[in-house]
Amino acid sequence: MPRRELDLSGPVLEQAPRLLNAVLRHGEVAVRLTEVEAYDGANDPGSHAYRGMTRRNAVMFGASGHLYCYFTYGMHVCCNVVCGPEGRASAVLLRAGEVIDGLDVARQRRNGSSDRDLARGPARLCKALGIGLDHDGTDLARGPITLTLDSPPAEVSTGPRVGLRAAADRPWRFWITGERSVSAYRPAAPLRRSGRPDLGS
Repeated sequence: MPRRELDLSGPVLEQAPRLLNAVLRHGEVAVRLTEVEAYDGANDPGSHAYRGMTRRNAVMFGASGHLYCYFTYGMHVCCNVVCGPEGRASAVLLRAGEVIDGLDVARQRRNGSSDRDLARGPARLCKALGIGLDHDGTDLARGPITLTLDSPPAEVSTGPRVGLRAAADRPWRFWITGERSVSAYRPAAPLRRSGRPDLGS
């Protein structure tokens, strides 16, 4: 079977809005992406890759079109799509979406959630899709998790990223205007411990 192409090698601020309306699928469940955030590696104090490569963020320095997953708050997995040229880390955090296939499976995974909230927020999105840390590095052109780009939405809004202290004012969050599944904006909570920056992806 020929390899499906997924070219996301351009600058992350150009690639991020391209992911709106794209469909992320894992098995029976598919989510149409409605909200994303861009993180620009060494040029972005809010990025996990700002200080260089580590074992945790190594996927961000690889080829575009792969999934970068990380664990946060000791309980949640979040996922990103790697963008830009290989060797220059950048990624797009998948913040929210609408479940368009496999609704019953997503409901079981997110027991008690309304359909609107099944994938409304980055941790919820991963749980609805059954994405875990073991999916870090997945080639989204080959699977088992796949990403299919679609036509861009008619109207896109931008604003500050959610919950960051470093580079918090950059309008690098993109969402489909008027979508019910877009997560609520929350600024960063006050810093309780010194010396540990709050980083996105």
